[in-house]
Amino acid sequence: MKIVADENIPLLKEAFSSLGEVTALPGRSITKDDLNDAEILLVRSVTQVNKSLLENTPVKFVASATIGFDHLDLEYLKKRDIPWSTAPGCNATAAAEYVVTALFHVAALRDLALKGKTAAIIGCGNVGSRVKLRLAALGINCIINDPPLQEQEPEQKFINLDEALSADIITLHVPLERSGHHPTHHLLNRHNLSRINNKSILINTSRGSVIDNAALLSHLQHTPLTTVLDVWEGEPNILPELLDACILGTPHIAGYSLDGRVRGTEMIYQACCNYLNVATSWQAESVLNKVENSVINLCELEDNHSSIQQALRHIYKIVADDQTLRNTMIQPEKQRGTAFDQLRRDYPLRREFACYT
Repeated sequence: MKIVADENIPLLKEAFSSLGEVTALPGRSITKDDLNDAEILLVRSVTQVNKSLLENTPVKFVASATIGFDHLDLEYLKKRDIPWSTAPGCNATAAAEYVVTALFHVAALRDLALKGKTAAIIGCGNVGSRVKLRLAALGINCIINDPPLQEQEPEQKFINLDEALSADIITLHVPLERSGHHPTHHLLNRHNLSRINNKSILINTSRGSVIDNAALLSHLQHTPLTTVLDVWEGEPNILPELLDACILGTPHIAGYSLDGRVRGTEMIYQACCNYLNVATSWQAESVLNKVENSVINLCELEDNHSSIQQALRHIYKIVADDQTLRNTMIQPEKQRGTAFDQLRRDYPLRREFACYT
C-alpha cells in the first residue's frame, strides 16, 4: 500500500512506514499524478484536497496533521465516500503560548502593564480556551466572542463582535468559514477595523483570511494599531508592506512546537490505524521523552511579570522568528514564497512551557 504525504509532517516515516510505502513530497506541489497508486493521503494546511486533486485517483483515506480543515473539500470527500481526519487541539497549547510570549514582548517594548487589561478572545475552542486560562492567570480580564459556542452554551456570558473590538487586547482563534451561519472570512474588514482603539493590541494566529489583509494594511498606514500576525492572506506570498507595519510577524508557526507537531502526527497515525483496522505500534511519547527537560535559573525579582518575561526570552525567542521572516522579504519577489515555506519546513526545535522548570 502506498502513502503519499507532506514532507513537513514530522517523524513521518518513523510513524507510518509500518503501514505502507511512504512517499514524502512538498505539500504545495502534490498533484493528481503523484496519487496514481496511493491509497492514503496525508497533508498539512498548504495542500488543497478537492476534486481537482483526487478525481480518478485510488485515494481512499485523507488525514491532515492540522487543527483546521478549510483546505479539505468535505462535500467532495463525502460524495466520494472518502473518510477523513484531522488533529484537533494538537498544537493548541503551543499557539496559546505564542500569544502569551507575543504579549510579553509587546508589553516590554511599549512599557505596558498587562495586569488589569481586558482581552477579547474571538473564538474560544481548543486554542482560545487555553489562551483564556493563561491570560486570566496573569490578571488579565477575559471576554469571549464565539457565536457558535454561544448557541451551545447560552447560559455562559458572551459579547458581540463590536464589544470585542473595544478591548485592550484582541486575539483571533476562529476557523476559516466562508459560508454558513457564522462565516469568518474577512471577519475583520474595512468596515469594522476602525472600531478598534488605536492603543489596542491585535493578534491573529488563526487563518490569514479571517482579516482582510489589504484593508488592514490600509488601516495601519494611518493608524498606530499594535499588530501581531502569524498568519497571512495569500500564503506563502504575503504583503511585505503589511509585515513592515506589524510589531511582530511570523511565518505561520504559532503552533510549531515539537510537542504540538509530533502530537499531530500521532493523531493522524491513530486515525490511519483505525481506517486500516490495525493495532497502533508508535507513540509520540516515545520521541518526546527522549528530549531532556530544561531548568531555567532566574534571579529573585519583586516583579513577577519581569520573571516571566526573562523565562519566556529563554524558552522561545519570538524575535528570531520575526527577523527570519523579514529577511525573506529582502529576497527577489519570486523567491519569497519559497523562502516562506522553507522557514516552516526547517523550523528550529521549540518546546512547550511544560518542558521547563
